[in-house]
Amino acid sequence: MSARILEGRSVATAVKDEVAEAVAQIPKKIGLATVLVGDDPASHVYVRSKRRTAEKVGIASIHHELPDTTPQKELEDLVRSLNADDDVDGILVQLPLPDHLDEQRITTLIDPGKDVDGLHPHNLGLLALGRPALVACTPRGVMRILDHYGIETSGARAVVVGRSILVGRPLGLLLGLKGTDATVTMAHSRTKDLGEVTREADILVAAIGRAKMIGPDDVKPGATVIDVGINRIEEGLVGDVDFEKVAEVAGAITPVPGGVGLMTVAMLMDNTVMAARMHVG
Repeated sequence: MSARILEGRSVATAVKDEVAEAVAQIPKKIGLATVLVGDDPASHVYVRSKRRTAEKVGIASIHHELPDTTPQKELEDLVRSLNADDDVDGILVQLPLPDHLDEQRITTLIDPGKDVDGLHPHNLGLLALGRPALVACTPRGVMRILDHYGIETSGARAVVVGRSILVGRPLGLLLGLKGTDATVTMAHSRTKDLGEVTREADILVAAIGRAKMIGPDDVKPGATVIDVGINRIEEGLVGDVDFEKVAEVAGAITPVPGGVGLMTVAMLMDNTVMAARMHVG
């Protein structure tokens, strides 16, 4: 293995330390409301992690757990009440929701100033205009990793494989912002000659949700490879990148687990502090 390992733990710890310091300086108790609907085991794990981290950095965890039979109106009424609650600075409705609930409607209903997931059309629109406010946590985590390890983005060719609203699209916009200045290509599962496209990347981001889809033949020698994927297979958790083989080609690479995933919760805390700052002026 020759690639430099861009591990996420130390970066996430630094972010959480910064958040804890900022929390102590804000003249109000900061509150993060989490809403969990149903019994999805993975969602329960994620929400527990977010609540535990919030408490560690001094943010009050305000949790609402609803059965999977919750009607749309009841969930909408809860979101409206959290929008109006001055003790709540950030609102996170854990996705995915049960099939009978309209996720897009719920996401759009959240106050943009409390949208710590960065998924409201208002916040996505500000990002597209080059005026980012609250930005999706995983893309922000990727950018923080690149900055922490001194990965040069200006003038770099960046290829993002995956076009989801959660990761791919906002990350592509962040990489192309003035001041970051990468030249960005958005690719996906239907991109013709995908390997030919990915081999052009100085910075290659895999965020497509397919285990080990990116192999060594898809990577430019010396490239920085950021693996956002988390896939559970028989051998355990793996990313969208075939780590062991790609590490022989890449110049730097994030591991799974232990890479970008650790950054998502840390950046959620950072977004919550950012929202609180806006609320207190």
